[in-house]
Amino acid sequence: MFSANTSPPQIAAQIRNILKRGGSAEHASGVQWFFKEEIKSHGWYTADLRRAVRDMRRDILKEHDFEFLVKVADQLFNGSNLEEKIAAVFLLEKLDANFGNKEFEMFESWVGRISSWADHDGLVHYLIAPMVVAKPDHMGTIFRWAKSKHRWHRRAACVALIQGTRTRQFFPEIVRLSDALLSDQDDMVQKGLGWLLRETAKYDAKRTVRYLMKIRAHAPRLVLRTACETLSESERRRVLGQARTKAKRIQK
Repeated sequence: MFSANTSPPQIAAQIRNILKRGGSAEHASGVQWFFKEEIKSHGWYTADLRRAVRDMRRDILKEHDFEFLVKVADQLFNGSNLEEKIAAVFLLEKLDANFGNKEFEMFESWVGRISSWADHDGLVHYLIAPMVVAKPDHMGTIFRWAKSKHRWHRRAACVALIQGTRTRQFFPEIVRLSDALLSDQDDMVQKGLGWLLRETAKYDAKRTVRYLMKIRAHAPRLVLRTACETLSESERRRVLGQARTKAKRIQK
């Protein structure tokens, strides 16, 4: 499909054309309804897009090396269309054994190109998070993101630790990050932090419940409610009880 004599920008342009032809206008309308931000979408379903992009990756790697593939992905993530950014992630998904500092720096630059939580979460969860697990030295960057004025960097700080917490890593860092972001008023950041704490509770319930009990009086309701989703009913009542009482006092 992709000639050996084509450049990364040329292959990226070919992929854009394939994405444009293969979508569904009806599904694209549904995608826009789902997001708060204005989304440009061709209307691909995720499973179909992943299969198509994996086929493209196989064809590219028949003629070119990994470094060339990364350049194609970088071209795609520079686009304004949702499927282009997701295709960039899928081109590199599960190739993290090949990633180094150069790729991490490139992915960090991609966070600045985010347009919605859809392309954000794919990038951070599937490409950045495995690199943090493999090389915890990246943690310094994660805490720098947590102080950013850019909402997607602050959300990225949360999502980047999810794969680690699933193997019971990073609990002290998660507590430190949570303490730093509990006062954040951005709902995208709150949802990201809640997601991180929910996954932490799933794999380390005892310590997480103890932490949630400590912060429940001042943590945002959205963070607590999300964090408690995988807990038992009795544990949820313990954590959320005081928050409900506090909310009732405020209403009065």
